[in-house]
Amino acid sequence: MTKAKGIALNGVVLLDKPSGISSNGVLQRVRRLYNARKAGHTGSLDPLATGLLPICFGQATKACEYLLAAHKRYVADLKLGAVTDTYDAEGEVTSRRDVVFDDDDLQAVLAQFRGTIEQVPPMYSALKKDGQPLYKMARKGEVIERPSRTMHVYELTAQRLEHDLLRVEVHSSSGFYVRSLAFDIGEALGCGAHIATLRRVEKQGLRVEQAHSLEDLQNKYSHEQLLELVQPVDILLRHLPRIELAHGLTDRLLNGLHTTINYDTADKGEQAAKIEPLDLCRIYRDDGYLFGVGELRADGQVKTHKIFVE
Repeated sequence: MTKAKGIALNGVVLLDKPSGISSNGVLQRVRRLYNARKAGHTGSLDPLATGLLPICFGQATKACEYLLAAHKRYVADLKLGAVTDTYDAEGEVTSRRDVVFDDDDLQAVLAQFRGTIEQVPPMYSALKKDGQPLYKMARKGEVIERPSRTMHVYELTAQRLEHDLLRVEVHSSSGFYVRSLAFDIGEALGCGAHIATLRRVEKQGLRVEQAHSLEDLQNKYSHEQLLELVQPVDILLRHLPRIELAHGLTDRLLNGLHTTINYDTADKGEQAAKIEPLDLCRIYRDDGYLFGVGELRADGQVKTHKIFVE
């Protein structure tokens, strides 16, 4: 049997991704830096984009899926007057138009993109058609019809920095394309637009101010200091209600046995009132160890979805 390479590191490092490199490229650099056996991330950023990218090691990779559907906050600078094929500054300009609108026009346009909206994803995206990523089709010059998807925009504001530069801040649901928003705003204003810069500043309560730059990870810290930056798995799950079970009950779950709890005694009453049947919850042992993620059923039974092994 081939011995696994690297150390069995478990936990999360919050990275402030630099521009000009793919999310997977950054992931592999950080994995090698830590000599981690297993690593993943919680959702890609475009190579152009910067900002929050949680890097997960070992058992933390099991929690990645619970962040994929998380709401996010972005800050983007939109270059007005030019449309590109990728909807960002890395693409080829396909059209240019004069920039002629006032603040009343802008506010009226922004109102169109708040709340529940329908959004058409860009051709340059990882979405697939018949098993092939759209961006590969786009690189061949193919353009196909993309069905719109229902998205929710919780907050959307904009500030005009220059005549042809608009800074947009958006808080959106999962799967939202800020590049498509830039294109749609540009079309609604009549001048066209594309993303000049894009930065993810928050994801499910985690903020970019908590993150470390790749340059600092590579040059500033010793290996011992790097290990001190690794945070526990449950920072990815704090949006889920918490329950704490007696040791015997977690043993039953570990052995695949049916386990029933009394909601009134879950987590010693701390959050029991907030938990509804069928909620996903963080499950802790009585010693405070994060045991797993599970589902509380209406009959009081706990069904585990993920178990975190020590």
